[in-house]
Amino acid sequence: MAQAQGLGKRYIKAFFKGFFVAVPVTVTFLDRVACVARVEGASMQPSLNPGGRQASDVVLLNHWSIRNYDVQRGDIVSLVSPRNPEQKIIKRVIALEGDIIKTIGYKKKYVKVPHGHIWVEGDHHGHSFDSNAFGPVSLGLLHARATHILWPPQRWQKLQPMLPPERKPLQREQE
Repeated sequence: MAQAQGLGKRYIKAFFKGFFVAVPVTVTFLDRVACVARVEGASMQPSLNPGGRQASDVVLLNHWSIRNYDVQRGDIVSLVSPRNPEQKIIKRVIALEGDIIKTIGYKKKYVKVPHGHIWVEGDHHGHSFDSNAFGPVSLGLLHARATHILWPPQRWQKLQPMLPPERKPLQREQE
């Protein structure tokens, strides 16, 4: 009986040791490297959630790839909403700092994206709360780059940067 109690104590001790190592490692991984997120809404249709409300896409969000704010035109990114810091939004990068972009319904017809900012838009223009509503977005609000669709299984794919031809910047600063 005493031997069984000693064995039980050893298992509990081993469990807690493993737990106190695994939790910080997991939290660090999810915070710094990658996590998964469900995409809600129609703003990124048809790229994400093409079936509408019937099925939400689940995407892999890569935090590590944007640690130096290294994004390119056409990337799909997750960012903190400029209007509601409690909310994360997912949009496509249309223009980088220094680019001049023709807006869709913004207060100015043309905008030069300031240093340290990007211009983001949803693929479904009529149903997207994006830079056309709140203007250029600070790079500091970037959360992650969406790299893969993980769910539903029939939509498994790598997300390639793609910029719609009609949304290319009018002028780019010399790179």
